[in-house]
Amino acid sequence: MGKNKNEMSFLDHLEELRWHLIRSFAAIFIIACVVFVYIQPIYKNLLIVHLDGDFVTYKVFCDAFQFFGVESDFCSLTFDDQLINTDATGQFTMAIWSAIILGFIFAFPYIVFELWRFIAPGLNPKERSRSRWFIFFASFLFFIGLLFSYYIIMPMSSYFFYNFEIAEEIKNTIKIQSHISLLTNTLIGVSLVFELPLIIYFLSKIGLVTPRFLRKYRKHALVVVLILAAIITPPDVGSQIVVAIPIMILYQIGIFISSRVEKNQKKKLKNG
Repeated sequence: MGKNKNEMSFLDHLEELRWHLIRSFAAIFIIACVVFVYIQPIYKNLLIVHLDGDFVTYKVFCDAFQFFGVESDFCSLTFDDQLINTDATGQFTMAIWSAIILGFIFAFPYIVFELWRFIAPGLNPKERSRSRWFIFFASFLFFIGLLFSYYIIMPMSSYFFYNFEIAEEIKNTIKIQSHISLLTNTLIGVSLVFELPLIIYFLSKIGLVTPRFLRKYRKHALVVVLILAAIITPPDVGSQIVVAIPIMILYQIGIFISSRVEKNQKKKLKNG
């Protein structure tokens, strides 16, 4: 009987997890349906605006360079050709895919909430009360990363890739699928990287990392960050530094958080 009870307990957890996943996917699906209805203005006003020389980021960069008396291409930036589609179902497929990606982005706080609901029953009342901040900070870091990637990284990526040429005879003709892939990979990748402090917090809670470990391997972490920055940004030093700086700041915040976790755990052991 004991064995069956343990198996049922495990199955109950799987069943509970299944329903949390179902509700999360349902939230993504519902938001994706709403996004799909308005996909045309969303594409025009959100997803392809980085190919407009008047985009706000380009103007800010232009004003910044002018302030320091430096000439910049950002002040007269143009994108030669429009995006193209070469597949019969290409635009329809991209509309669906974009709606799903945006559904995930907008549903992220609810997904985190469902994750917390799954974990919360295993916590004691004090831990459950303290863990409520997890939903807010996970969502906050995600959307900060989203804004950073949308207004900083994506414009720099567009500027670099759409204007880079090996020879004048070779013209860039960009497919819509390629542009949306660059956009979504940048948005999701950078936003998830911004969850680094929370990841460090939970790894510290379970004892996998310590502040001593994080400080010891800070230089190694910098190398990893630069490699990561090279993957999610254009292959130029300026863009990599722009991405690496906030990630290293988040890493340093993670060290502080890990120190607090270690301090609290030592205090509990001392009082317990």
